[in-house]
Formats: sequence, structure tokens, C-alpha cells
Amino acid sequence: MGFLEVLLIGIALSMDACAVGMTNGMTDSKMPFKRVLLIAGFFGFFQFLMPLIGYGITGIVANAFLDSFEKISAWISFLLLAFLGGKMLYEGIEEWIKERRRKASVCPCMPEVENVQTTGAGTDLLEKTAEKTLSFGKLLMQAIATSIDALAVGVTLQMAAISEAGLALGAFGSTGLIGLVTLGLSIGAVYIGKAVGDKLADKAEILGGVVLLGIGLKILIESFL
Repeated sequence: MGFLEVLLIGIALSMDACAVGMTNGMTDSKMPFKRVLLIAGFFGFFQFLMPLIGYGITGIVANAFLDSFEKISAWISFLLLAFLGGKMLYEGIEEWIKERRRKASVCPCMPEVENVQTTGAGTDLLEKTAEKTLSFGKLLMQAIATSIDALAVGVTLQMAAISEAGLALGAFGSTGLIGLVTLGLSIGAVYIGKAVGDKLADKAEILGGVVLLGIGLKILIESFL
């Protein structure tokens, strides 16, 4: 598995974090860069840590059954990425359908709540509430929730490492790249959320699902060549 494949996996894995980052940005239009960096840093760190944990745990098992794992490594990688990609694709489409139904059910004669603007004391109160609700604990839970799937990607990285093609960047290089990609994209996502709200969140998940499915299929096809 080369640099480009790991990069694409990092982009795909970061889509959940980007969707949450957009929501965080939407709740605080005056969020300072320090807070944006904190949010992105949490997401990036856990997207680095989770696949590294998965890689390590799988390595212990794989070393005990190395011959067997070498023969089925491509299938394991494909099934895991197909599952994760399919899950992201399903959830993204489901969210998109719900959003369309919600908009269709709103009475045309009444403005949607998200379009109502608050000024003065109302705006201050909203921003203070957003700042209080995005606590350390909540941010930690967001980071864990959006990176838990990356444990399975750690299995994929280990399978790539013991395959004939190998893992070009190594364990730390690959997981580090995934974390850095998530960090950078999450920063952008928060600012996008501040500008356009959550309109792109569901589409981000759909894109991530398609990318993971494509990479899994590529790994499987290459194993037969």
C-alpha cells in the first residue's frame, strides 16, 4: 500500500470528523482560531491513534498465524473497507433523505428556524451557550466517536504490511499521515460550517464511503494480478 492509497484512506476517514466539525462551526460564528485548532487537533490525534492501536493488536495475532493471514490479507482488507465504506454511504444517504423530507415538510409560509437571525443580546446568548456546550468532555467524545472506525483500518494497514506489496510508509508514517489529513481537513470543515452550516455534512459522508469502497475493491483486484 503506497502513499496515495493511505492519503485517500485518510481523506475518507476524516469525513465523519469534518461533518461534526461543520456542526461545531455552525454553532459559533465567531469561534477563534485557537478553538478551531483545538477541535481539529482532537480529531486528528484520535484518527492517528485508533488505526495505530488496531495495527498493533492485529500484529500480535497476525504473527501467530502469519502464513494464513498472508493468503487472505487482501480479502480481509476488502471486507473491512467495504463494510466501513458501505456504512458511511448508507448513513450519508439516510441523512440526505431525512434532510430533504424535513425541508419538504416545512410550511412555505413560515421561515425555517435555521434561517432566523438573532441580534444583540440574543446572539451573545447563543454564542455563550455554544461555547459552554462544547466542553472538553464533549469534544473528547466527538473525537472518539468519529475515529472508532479507524481501528478497523489499522487491521487493513497490518494486512498490507504482511502482504507482498508491503506498507510503504510503515505504521507510524501511515497513521501519522491519516492524522495530519484529518487535522487539515477538520480546520477547513469548521470554517465551512461557520459559513454555510451543515448543508455539506451528509455529502461528506457519502464521498468518504465511495472512496473507502473504491480502495477496498482496488486492493482485492490487485491481489489477483
